[in-house]
Amino acid sequence: MRVLGVDPGLTRCGVGVVEQTLGKKPVFVDAGVVRTPSDLDPAKRLLAISEGLAEWLDRFRPDAVAVERVFTQQNLHSVTGTAQAAGVAMVLAAQRGLPVVTHTPTEVKAAITGSGAAGKAQVGGMVMRILQLDAPPTPADAADAVALALCHLWRGGAANRYAAAVAAHARGLKE
Repeated sequence: MRVLGVDPGLTRCGVGVVEQTLGKKPVFVDAGVVRTPSDLDPAKRLLAISEGLAEWLDRFRPDAVAVERVFTQQNLHSVTGTAQAAGVAMVLAAQRGLPVVTHTPTEVKAAITGSGAAGKAQVGGMVMRILQLDAPPTPADAADAVALALCHLWRGGAANRYAAAVAAHARGLKE
């Protein structure tokens, strides 16, 4: 099963792709960010994010998309843009018939590090160890997106097993 993780943001929207075959360790595929200039009109920023995410979806053809669930009690201006970027990712996945799941930052941190209070450096370090990389994906938004994809692979349960079987069948593989 191949999962595209999305760490939404208007300036840097992290993306990461991880793949796992049943009974095997997860494998890192790619990670990066879709960037937009902060002085660009918000509608044009969302369009640029949409175009960038569409390229990732079309290039890597994931079986599912995991998006960080937006939550904050403080900066309303910041959370609005983040929520808009998350919505763009969800719509693009839905247009392609892909299942979309959301995971909270605390859930992702707990899945990856064992602690829901882990910092970005801890998450990046564990992503590096889990996927046996020489260094964590950079910037941190990319590492967070990879962590989202891993979280979904590990926390998806029966739904992931079903999706993996369907994906394997579609690719002509036998499991």
